[in-house]
Amino acid sequence: MTLVLRTTDRPAEPAPVLPVLPAGMDPLLQLEYETQTPSGPGATRCLSHPREIALRGIPVMCTACRARRDWLLINHGRNVWVCCRCSNQWLEPEISRADFDALIAIPDGTTYPSVEQGLAALGFDGAFAGAYLD
Repeated sequence: MTLVLRTTDRPAEPAPVLPVLPAGMDPLLQLEYETQTPSGPGATRCLSHPREIALRGIPVMCTACRARRDWLLINHGRNVWVCCRCSNQWLEPEISRADFDALIAIPDGTTYPSVEQGLAALGFDGAFAGAYLD
């Protein structure tokens, strides 16, 4: 998977290649390996954030539709992107990976094969533009 967000000004780092288990492995071990949540520096994590976000006292607002809440935060490496329901997204340097980690309280989440499929499944692909889903 290569993370390609529209607001990047440099190429994304390639995802690490996962090791392939030998053909004679136990099927239960194979299943356990395939269902592990992504982790490490190449993992992309998403977090739904329905409330407003204020950075240095200034509320975050979408420049495309002027929404002020109902965000999707996307973390890849040290970067965090903010995505709006209208599908507008931008790199937010004020939110660090440590800030993102502090917001996560979900023990296990849903894993999607790609960022684009995750955006569509969570409704941040523009399908719900102008709507708050609380």
